Amino acid sequence: MSRTLLKNAKVVNENNIVETDVLLDGEFIARIDADISDANVQIIDLKGDLLLPGIIDDQVHFREPGLTHKGTIATESRAAIAGGITTFMEQPNTVPQTTTIEKLEEKFAIAARDASANYSFLFGGTNDNLEELKRLDKNACSGVKLFLGSSTGNMLVDDEAVLEKIFSNTEMVISAHCEDEGTIRANMFKYQEMYGDDIPIELHPIIRSEQACYLSSSKAIALAKRTGARLHVFHVSTGIETDLFTNEIPLEEKKITAEVCIHHLWFSDEDYAEKGTLIKWNPAVKTKTDRKKLWKALLDDRIDVVATDHAPHTLEEKKNPYTTAPSGGPLVQHALLAMLQKEKEGVITLEKMVEKMCHNPAKLFDIDRRGYIREGYYADLVQVNRNSKEEVKKANIFYKCGWSPFEGVTFDSKVMRTFVNGHLAYDNGIFSEKKNAKRLTFNR
Repeated sequence: MSRTLLKNAKVVNENNIVETDVLLDGEFIARIDADISDANVQIIDLKGDLLLPGIIDDQVHFREPGLTHKGTIATESRAAIAGGITTFMEQPNTVPQTTTIEKLEEKFAIAARDASANYSFLFGGTNDNLEELKRLDKNACSGVKLFLGSSTGNMLVDDEAVLEKIFSNTEMVISAHCEDEGTIRANMFKYQEMYGDDIPIELHPIIRSEQACYLSSSKAIALAKRTGARLHVFHVSTGIETDLFTNEIPLEEKKITAEVCIHHLWFSDEDYAEKGTLIKWNPAVKTKTDRKKLWKALLDDRIDVVATDHAPHTLEEKKNPYTTAPSGGPLVQHALLAMLQKEKEGVITLEKMVEKMCHNPAKLFDIDRRGYIREGYYADLVQVNRNSKEEVKKANIFYKCGWSPFEGVTFDSKVMRTFVNGHLAYDNGIFSEKKNAKRLTFNR
């Protein structure tokens, strides 16, 4: 078992920043103390750099199987560890869709072979797989994913009776994509009549509107309250939706939780003029006012988690006319850097950022021994230098699709090293050839 001593770390963890040493023994954190001495270890001097728990991203689309021209579990998990993400939860809208236990286990087999970061998957609920869902062990995977609005892969669940049965028949977290399909279709019809397929991208947040989001999320929340289901609303994008969530009880007691994504915290509808379909996401990036309210809800704990919704497409695909340009973009390599930039701007503290990106995903999904820097926990750790600038350009992008919505941005921080289960998986641009990632286990 390898032993590594991280000296002179500035550890950000559990609402504190402490200068300390951290001893890793094999997969685990063995000791945290102010001055550790041990002759039989590899010593890495962090020289006052930040040491964070590995980021846990509860929503990614790594495109395997079936869409591997866009990305694979191998390529996108490498990009993830370069960005300090040590754990990912991947979504079911692949080809074939992850809607049977057999297909779920096939994905786990791919990840066991190829993943550079720890992994789990969400099981896709559909209009006709309730019996399969009932067979799924509550500790088998992260949870259940429902598309209540159509998106890439079209797994829309629109049968009201089925929805009620799903909500009533699983103990797992139900993560939902909430957009009202009827509203979107009516808006799309209106603007296709006016523009054909070449609808101006600026109309995307009008088509996939505030009303579409609110109608769907409020309906899902009402259903969760009625059935007692455990609901997690993915990628909240509007200010009005934030009032649907509470900060009056601790996260551990919440039955209804919310996530916000990096792109909704960074971009606004004013960026469509420059970025075009590169920032076409579902739900859409909306107004500066929405963005401001999302930040407020994140900081006052109505929103619980920050994630990426990493969803790569080729640049060629993204340059299609509006109706055929797919929604989604690559984010795992730059999500932490974007949040650190907001910390430097005084928008969020390091402690709150770590809470939302590390501690809370671990709590929310009952993940075993991850998300914190604690003795006895898995050594998933990220070293960040706060004084090294990094410009995002094609030469340093690790996504298979080869582009980023952040191209041209210079971040004021840099991910130096990433440890996955005690193994130095990424070291200043160099990836380890050894795979040390693990399937997530849960305490449910």
